[in-house]
Parts: sequence; structure tokens; C-alpha cells
Amino acid sequence: MPGPHPTDPIADAFESHRDRLRAVAHRVLGSQADAEDVVQEAWLRLSRQDTDTIHNLGGWLTTVVGRISLDALRSGRTRREVSLDDELTAFTVTLDDAPAPEELVLLGDSVGLALLTVLDSLRPDERLAFVLHDVFAVPFAEIGTILGKSADSTKMLTSRARRKVQAAQLPECDGRRQREVVHAFLGAARDGRFEELLQVLHPEVKFTVHTPNGPFVTLGATEVATRAQVAGSAARGHAVTVNGHPGVVSWSEDGAPLSLLAFTVACGRITAITAVIDPAKLALMDLPTPV
Repeated sequence: MPGPHPTDPIADAFESHRDRLRAVAHRVLGSQADAEDVVQEAWLRLSRQDTDTIHNLGGWLTTVVGRISLDALRSGRTRREVSLDDELTAFTVTLDDAPAPEELVLLGDSVGLALLTVLDSLRPDERLAFVLHDVFAVPFAEIGTILGKSADSTKMLTSRARRKVQAAQLPECDGRRQREVVHAFLGAARDGRFEELLQVLHPEVKFTVHTPNGPFVTLGATEVATRAQVAGSAARGHAVTVNGHPGVVSWSEDGAPLSLLAFTVACGRITAITAVIDPAKLALMDLPTPV
């Protein structure tokens, strides 16, 4: 893809903002491919701009990326092309006794498909305002410039979007209760207590295991309960948070990651489990070191 020349001072300045601009576009649009296109378009616009008139390059670029992303949302030009590897490597995994990244605290599932589903229910202007303010701390006045609204109107719009997101996430219950459910599942899986497994699994639970031979999906509580040995063996691992959801990571004696489990819990029952036991995929993920 053509881009800025590395010896150009303006190009160097643009490159210093590229990662943040890509992150903004990705969270607004939900597609890495679309985010790359938006960032490239921002560079093209900058290259045609008299840079002497730009007093705050970071703010100017964020505004441009916001406007391009908003136009894409309104026109329906966005693509949800999330590959398996992209989805897995986008996991944010933190040990439960370590501080979570700021975005994870704010959003719970900042880059996960669950939040993207919630964001899809927002109007384009609500989605943009919510992401820019609550994730990237862009002032209301700057967001208002993108939307053509006053700072006060933008603040109200963001508050409305935030309430919708919070309301959509309520059925998942609080984090402590989710942990209790996962702990009960792991204990029952480890000890082979089939009936207890059924009590904590949703009847339509989906269990996806990523192996060296590809992903394998099991549907239904009875079927998942009979194939819970992978999760049971991970009960000796360390509790982690995976994109805002409870999980478990385990390592071999030499410190290499053996498995990662991520659970989705809704009101006392596990609705989805993702297990990664493929060493190649684990190696690509940013996992915490053994404790």
C-alpha cells in the first residue's frame, strides 16, 4: 500500500500518530481492513493540506479519521472481516492480580466481538462519540466539530450512547459472579462431576477449541460437558481476564504457554468457551509471563 515517504518530516510526524489513528478507526468501524483504509485516506488528505495551517497535528488527524469513519458508517461501507488469527491476537489478557489496561476498565470488552455487537446497535454519531470520548478521551468540543454539534449536545449524545452500552451489558452480571460460575465449572470438569457441569452451562453453549489441526466447535450443554477435559486440565492454571471476560492461562514447566481459556457468562450460566491449545497461535498472542 502506498504511503508517506519516511524521510519527509510531515511523514515522520504522521507515522508517530499512525498506531493511535488505526486504533480509533478500528474501534469505530470494527474492521482492521477498514481501519487501514481510513488511515491511508487520512494521509492522502494530509498530503494535500497546507500543514502551516495545522496547529495541532494529532487533533487534526483524529478529526479527519473520525469524519472518514463516520461517513463509512453512515454509508454502510464497513466490512466485518475479522479473521480467526486477528481475533485471537486481539485478545487482551491480564493476570487477575495485575492492573487491567485503562481501556479494559472503561469498556470491559474493548476490542472483543461482544462490544462490537453492542456498538452495532448504536447510531453512527452515537458510536463515534462514545468511542472517541470514552476510549480515547477526545474532548466533547472536538467530537462536536466532527459531528457538527455543540459540545453540550455531544456530551448528551455520548451519555445516551454510554447508557445503551451499559444496558446491553447488564445481562452478563457482575465480574465476581462470573468468576464464581467459571470456578464451579473448572472444579466440576476437573473432578468429572457431569451433573454439576450441566448446571453451569447454558443449554446452547458454544465450545470452540483452536488446535494445531484447526478449530473444532461443540454445541449444547450435554456435548460440551462430555468434552470438558481440556478445561478441566486448565484448572491448575492462573486466573486471567480476557477482553473483560474471566479466563485461565496455563504454562509448561519451561514457561511456554500450554492453553488459554476464555468464558462468556450470562446470568449464572456459561454461554461460550474459547480454548486455545495450538502452540503456534499461543505464540502469536500477547500472554502474561508465568507466575
